[in-house]
Parts: sequence; structure tokens; C-alpha cells
Amino acid sequence: MTKAVVLLSGGLDSATTLAIAREAGHDCYCLSIDYGQRHRSELDAAARVARALGAVAHKVVRIDLGAVGGSALTDPAIALPVDGLQPGIPVTYVPARNTIMLSLALAHAEVCGAEHIYFGANAVDYSGYPDCRPEYMRAFERLANLATKAAVEGRPLKIHTPIITLSKADIIRRGLALGVDYALTVSCYQADEAGRACGVCDSCRLRRAGFEQAGISDPTPYK
Repeated sequence: MTKAVVLLSGGLDSATTLAIAREAGHDCYCLSIDYGQRHRSELDAAARVARALGAVAHKVVRIDLGAVGGSALTDPAIALPVDGLQPGIPVTYVPARNTIMLSLALAHAEVCGAEHIYFGANAVDYSGYPDCRPEYMRAFERLANLATKAAVEGRPLKIHTPIITLSKADIIRRGLALGVDYALTVSCYQADEAGRACGVCDSCRLRRAGFEQAGISDPTPYK
């Protein structure tokens, strides 16, 4: 079987992406990033999802993006938006986060001999983050194949973003068909230690609307 590194946040999108990578026949090496986010509940969820979906391994890498700041997800002095999705890029955007995460996944892929990276970016039901767009993913793949020993030696790397054009409802339907238990996942930007969601942040609103549009009961525990 071929190897794939799967970036796993513990949320709905990345859990579905892991299930898709597994269905494609890959041995999945999951990578979660502890970047100084507001809570650890999503990292605990990532560990549960990795086990449930049969990952070969699950690694957590720590990097302090809170030292850089500039985001409500890493700086507690910046209030999280709770009044619904607004035009423009919200304060939950973390500067360069996806570039950093993909770079770490790229390094991990070189070390474990994976020729595939799976990333649950979505450009439909999302909050307007510029590093979730398909053109960014294509650009990063070009960079990866210029910058790595593996690619230079004839083992090019492929970036997969299988849910990037799906609605949240379609992501949920796809995941359920592949056996994803969404009760294991945490999407909330400010979940408590037990993983209970606030229900009012942008991520909670998108998740709840996805289940409603899919016509499926939402298993999310709310505060």
C-alpha cells in the first residue's frame, strides 16, 4: 500500500478527509498540529478519530503560533466573532497557518516515505481564508516538488484536497457513507475541556447548518 500523510485537526472536514484517504487504499500517517490554539479538545478529538479510522500512526507536532499572534484563535485578547458570518476575512484567520501545517506535513512525508498528503481544505462552506483556495493548493504542490529531496530523486509528491469543492452537507454525507462517527469530532473554536461546543462561533454555525442541510441529526454536544 502507498503511504499518505493526513493533516488531522480533529474536526469534521479532516475526519472526512482521513476516511477518503483510507478508502483510496493508503496507509495513513496522521499529523496534528498543536499551534497554540485556544483549546486542546480538538487534539483529543484527532487522537480519537485516528484510532477509529485505522490510522497507522498519529503524530502531534507543537509550534507556538501564539508567539506571532494576529488571530482570535491564538490570542485570547482578540474576541471571537459570535454574531454570524460576515463579509471579509475574519479574525479567526491564523496568519500562514496552512502554509506552516503543509510544510510540516511535507517534512513528515519525506521522513516516512509518503508520496501523498491529504488536507481537508474547503473553499465552499468556509470563512473566506485565502489559504483554503484551490489555486493555493496547486501552488504549494509545485513548491513541494521543487523543494524536496524526494521529488528531485524521482518521487514527486501529490497534494490531495478531496473536499475542497464540496458543501458542508455533502462532506457530511460522504463521511457517513465511509463510516465516520462525527460524535468523535470537535469543530468549535472555543470548545470546553469536555469538547462541548459553544454553538455561536463561525465554525459551529457552519457545522450545524451542514447537518441541517444534509437532513441528518447533529451529534455535537453543545454547552
